[in-house]
Amino acid sequence: MIDGIKKELEQSMQKSIKSLQNQFAKVRTGRASASVLDSVVVDYYGSPTPIKQVGQISTPEARLLQIQPFDKSIIGEIEKSIINANLGLTPSNDGNFIRIQFPALTEEKRKDLVKQIKKMGEDAKIGIRNARRDQNDVVKKAEKDKEISEDDAKKFQDEIQKVTDKYVKEVDDLMELKEKDLLTV
Repeated sequence: MIDGIKKELEQSMQKSIKSLQNQFAKVRTGRASASVLDSVVVDYYGSPTPIKQVGQISTPEARLLQIQPFDKSIIGEIEKSIINANLGLTPSNDGNFIRIQFPALTEEKRKDLVKQIKKMGEDAKIGIRNARRDQNDVVKKAEKDKEISEDDAKKFQDEIQKVTDKYVKEVDDLMELKEKDLLTV
């Protein structure tokens, strides 16, 4: 029984971590990062296609992203998709490449982004704690229905707490890393 509970708990907590990592990838740090464009979809001959599949994305400089479309006829469509994604970035094209300059972040903007990161981290922790609560409820119900002993229930809850602590620490580590990335110029 504990293996099933632990497996479900791990899967649920892993989803919270993955979601947090995806949210963090969208937070601009002042340095060019191709992951900012992960959510951008281009209308490629009537089919919504991720931007990664219609061009090569590179970072020739620390604050510059460059996209070289595989098909130059859709360069305007790529540019339009980036603008419509509301990323706060302004693309420019020269007919061959699309360039996106990342402006330097002001101190005030950095502090605002750190606040956003902390909120995202706290939301992830709430998700982790909810998963813990759900699995503790399963254990309590099993104990109440006399499927497991009181001692086993205590062991299961201790094991659930250990897994929870591991994932909460992982969230803290991710937040610290992203905050450090934001605050270093």
